[in-house]
Amino acid sequence: MPIPSSTPELSLAQHGACLWLTITREERRNAMSHSLLATMADAIHAAQQQRDIRAIVITGAGTKAFCAGADLQTANAFTTDHSEPQGHLARVLRAARASNIPLIARVNGACMAGGMGLLSMCDMAVAARHAVFGLPEVKLGLFPAQVLSVLQHLIPRRALVEMCLTGEPISSAQALEFGLVNYVDDDVDAKLQWLLERMLDKSPAAIRRGLYTLKRVESLAFEESISFTESQIALFTLTEDAQEGQKAFQEKRKPVWTGK
Repeated sequence: MPIPSSTPELSLAQHGACLWLTITREERRNAMSHSLLATMADAIHAAQQQRDIRAIVITGAGTKAFCAGADLQTANAFTTDHSEPQGHLARVLRAARASNIPLIARVNGACMAGGMGLLSMCDMAVAARHAVFGLPEVKLGLFPAQVLSVLQHLIPRRALVEMCLTGEPISSAQALEFGLVNYVDDDVDAKLQWLLERMLDKSPAAIRRGLYTLKRVESLAFEESISFTESQIALFTLTEDAQEGQKAFQEKRKPVWTGK
């Protein structure tokens, strides 16, 4: 499956080893549409087959908003077909969950409602200092139901409940304190590049298999987790990268990764 082409609502661009997915609906505060979400899900799925893609960055155009959630100006903001059991946002969240490529959120502004889902599905996040975060659905008689699937284990429960029931936003400093983002910086691009560089010089095979392992054990009980991981560690050692890494360590040199 090839990487989809850019659309008027979602820009897809590969910069080196990173695939950038940029929501380009700045006039709508980068609100999500159904077609945008469908393209994003397809892009995340397709990237899994491209070994030259080592990271996926998700962001919004401009400096005001990362993503304001569903576009409430449309007639069918949340579904286009009530007979279809899988919604478009759910497809994206499932694609992210199944991804063995790290997803990094570049939060360049307001991150609201469904935008919190896009943020939370990512493995890491860097935010601009002026960014704000919120779940304002209760102000519209709604509730952030799908977002809870990816947000509930990221931040303390009492903070989550307060955000859900009051609909009031939090600052980037609070988001950092709650563990919702990894870093907050005045220069979000410089911090993002710093984070990417710390990751992209590591073993592609270890990161790919490691992310797969990490996601699988999150929902397992202790004994199931131990049984799964003791078999996984043996498979790690059989990769070319593991053999190269140990050899480079012994020879006191930088490893040359093959990604296999």
